Amino acid sequence: MKLSHKIALAYLRTRLRLIALISPQKAAQKAFALFCTPQRGKQQKPSAIIKKAELVSFRMNNLSIHGYRWNHPSSKKILIAHGFESAARNFDGFVSPLTDKGYEIIAFDAPAHGKSDGKEITLPMYVQTLKDIVSKYGPFDAYMAHSLGGLAIAHLLESVPHSEKTRVVLIAPATETTTAIDAFCRLLLLNAKVKQAFDKLVMDKSGVSPEYLSIRRAMRNISADVLWMHDKQDDVTPFHDVEKVKNDNHHHIKFIISDGLGHRKIYRDRHTINHIIQFL
Repeated sequence: MKLSHKIALAYLRTRLRLIALISPQKAAQKAFALFCTPQRGKQQKPSAIIKKAELVSFRMNNLSIHGYRWNHPSSKKILIAHGFESAARNFDGFVSPLTDKGYEIIAFDAPAHGKSDGKEITLPMYVQTLKDIVSKYGPFDAYMAHSLGGLAIAHLLESVPHSEKTRVVLIAPATETTTAIDAFCRLLLLNAKVKQAFDKLVMDKSGVSPEYLSIRRAMRNISADVLWMHDKQDDVTPFHDVEKVKNDNHHHIKFIISDGLGHRKIYRDRHTINHIIQFL
C-alpha cells in the first residue's frame, strides 16, 4: 500500500471511530457511502475497437447511462456487465471474437462508472440498470460479467425470462456480499455496533438481508447454462466462497479454475478468452 493510501486510510479510521462514539448509525452511513462510491480512474484514450462502436445511451433516475454497441443488428445478442471500479471499455478484447461468432454486443458503463452519470452504485441500482438495458436493447441470448457485474447478472436472471439455452459467463463474480462487507468493515476497523448499523442500512436500501444478496442463493433460481471462471489467488472475491457453490453440484454450472491470475488479469488472459468464446 502506498504511503498516501496508508495516510488516507488512517484518517478514515480515526474519523469513523470518532463519529461512532457519538452515533454508530452516522458512522455506518458514512462507511456505507464509502462502500458504494467507486474511485473513478483516469479516463483512458479509447481503443480502436471502442472508437468503432455505436454509442448508445438512456436515462434512468435522472442519470445518463452510456454504453457501446457492435455488430447491430444480428440474430443473437450478448450483454457484458463490468465490475466495481471498472468500465465497459475494459472488455474490448472480446469484441472481435464475439462478432466473429455472430453476436451483437451491448456493453454499458454502470452508474458512477466510465462515462455514465452518478456518484454511487448499489446492487439494486445495478440490477435496475441491467433490467432497463434488457427492456430497451434485449432480449439477450447470452450474458458475460465480471465481479460485481456477475452478482448483478445473477440477480437479474432471477427476474427476467431465460432458459437452459441461455449462456452465462461469470468471471470472478462477487459471490457473497457478506464477504465483501466483512472485509470492508475489517479494513476500516468498524466496531460491532457500527457493523450492525451497516447491515441494517443494506436491508433498508435493498429490502433484503446481506445474506440474501448471494450468487450461491440466486443460482437455485437460474436455469441458464453457466461457465464460471475463477482464480485461486483472487484477493477480491475469495475462492473459498466459490468452493461452496461448487459443492452444491449444480448440473448447469461448469467451473474453470486458474491459479495465479488474480481478480483482474483473469478476464484479459488469452486462455480465459478462448474458453469463453468456445463456450459461447
